Amino acid sequence: MSDVTRIMDAIERGDVKATDELLPLVYGELRLLAAQRLAKESPGQTLQATALVHEAYLRLVGDQGQTWNSRGHFFAAAAEAMRRILIDNARRKQRLKHGGNLHRADAEEVALLSDETGLTVGGSEDDLIALDEALEKLAQKDKVKADLVKLRFFGGLTGEQAAQALGISHNTADRYWAYARSWLHLEITKAQGT
Repeated sequence: MSDVTRIMDAIERGDVKATDELLPLVYGELRLLAAQRLAKESPGQTLQATALVHEAYLRLVGDQGQTWNSRGHFFAAAAEAMRRILIDNARRKQRLKHGGNLHRADAEEVALLSDETGLTVGGSEDDLIALDEALEKLAQKDKVKADLVKLRFFGGLTGEQAAQALGISHNTADRYWAYARSWLHLEITKAQGT
């Protein structure tokens, strides 16, 4: 049993001191994930990696009844927390900047491009929200594929790491990833009206 798993078990049992032990063990990895995610955001992003890590960590350990059965499960939860924080931040900015009106972007602006994960959206808040809305639709259709996207795109995990966290084979994860990228691209394009 790894130190992280042992500490997570202690947290689940209500050991308050265990929470203080967890952050130093996972901070470096969470900060790297946050920095990778924020590097894909548009210039002028006001949210810093440190703030994103701290907010995600508070959401993770502050939730009552949260249980993690593995290190991968913890980082999957961290990726989801970071995704929600970024989406909330994008929606807040959009409300303030655009008075709540959605701005329709050209399909070229929202087009899914290739990067190290094979999935990138334009850097604007609108693009991130469009991805989130398409991701929610995918989750209703196929939760595992949506979780894979969250782990890879928002969590910064490799295909192999995401497959392990989801308990599927690497080959299956590769097939799901190819499908999810294509499906999201079509859904975003359709939503843009092109």
